Amino acid sequence: MAAQIPRIAVVATGGSIAGVGPDRMDFILYPELGEHITIQESLARIPEVADIARIEAEDLVSVGSTAIGPAEWLSLTKRINQLVDRADVAGVVVTHGTATLEETAYFLHLTIKSSKAVVVTGAMRPPTAISTDADLNLLDAIRVAAAPVAAGKGVLTILNNEIQCARDVVKTNTFRVETFKPNELGFLGYADSDGEVVLYRAPLRRHTTVTEFSVDDRDSLPRVDIVYCYAGSDELLIDAVRANGSQGLVLAGFGGGSFPPRAIEAAAQAVTDGIPVVLASRSLAGRVVMTPRKEEQNFIVSDNLQPQKARILLMLGLTVTQERQELQRMFAEY
Repeated sequence: MAAQIPRIAVVATGGSIAGVGPDRMDFILYPELGEHITIQESLARIPEVADIARIEAEDLVSVGSTAIGPAEWLSLTKRINQLVDRADVAGVVVTHGTATLEETAYFLHLTIKSSKAVVVTGAMRPPTAISTDADLNLLDAIRVAAAPVAAGKGVLTILNNEIQCARDVVKTNTFRVETFKPNELGFLGYADSDGEVVLYRAPLRRHTTVTEFSVDDRDSLPRVDIVYCYAGSDELLIDAVRANGSQGLVLAGFGGGSFPPRAIEAAAQAVTDGIPVVLASRSLAGRVVMTPRKEEQNFIVSDNLQPQKARILLMLGLTVTQERQELQRMFAEY
C-alpha cells in the first residue's frame, strides 16, 4: 500500500508551528526565545500521516516569519520548483510563521511553475502549548497536498481546517486560531472532520503556470515600499521613499481610494520622478478603482489586493516591465 500513496515534500521555515515555549501555558513568549523544533520532530508528533503520504522533509530555514522577506521568498520558490519538477513528488507543504504567511503564500502563488498542489500552513499556538493547533494544521496540509482535487488551484493555505486561496487570505486576529480569512470572497473548502478534502470553488485570477513571472534565475527583487496613510499624514514618508531611490511605492489610503492632499501630491511627484505608485486601501475589503484624475496622474490602482500583496505584485511586475499600462493590466489579471 505504501507504494501507492503519494509522495509529499515538506519544506519547513520555522515559525510558531515549530516554536518552543518555556511551559505549556505559554502563548506569547516563545517568539522572543526563538527556539524551534525540526520538521522531523514536528512530523514525529503525527505518526498518522504515514497512512496519507510518503514524506520527505527538510528545514530550509528555521526562523520566525518576521525574518522572512524577498531573499527567502526567492530561495523557497527555487526549492519548490525543483521539487515539483520531480515526477515522484505529488505536492509540497510549506510550514511557516503566521506573521508573513499570507505574503509568502502569494509570492509562491505567482512564481511556482507547476499545477501540483503547494500548501502553506502555520500555527497560532506552538507545539509546546496546551491546545496547540500545530499538529492538526500540519496533518491537514499534507492531506490537502496529497488530494488530487487540490491540483491546479494555485498555492493554497490551510489553518483551522479551512482551505484558502493565497491571493485572498489575510491574517485578521492576533491570537485566535481562526485568524486567517478571505475577507468577503469566501474560503475554498475544508480539510474536514471525516478525513475528506472538500473544495467548493476555485480561484479565477492568473496564478502559477500561467503567470509571466520567472524568478529562478534572480538573486534579488526590485525594492517596493508601502506608506500607510492616516488622518493628517503628509509628504514626509513618501519623500523618504523618493529620496531612497526605491523602485516602487504602494500608498495605502482610505476607503475606495482617497488620500490626504499633501500625501497624494507627494505621490504624484514620485510618479513624475519615475517611481511607479500603486494606490491601495487600508480597508479590509473592496476595490480601489481608476478615476479620470488618477488616470491623469498616471497612478496604478490595486483592485482589491491588500497593500502588502499589492507590493508583491508590483515587485514581480517590475521584473518584467516599467510600463505603467502593463503594470495596471497585471493588477486586473492577478
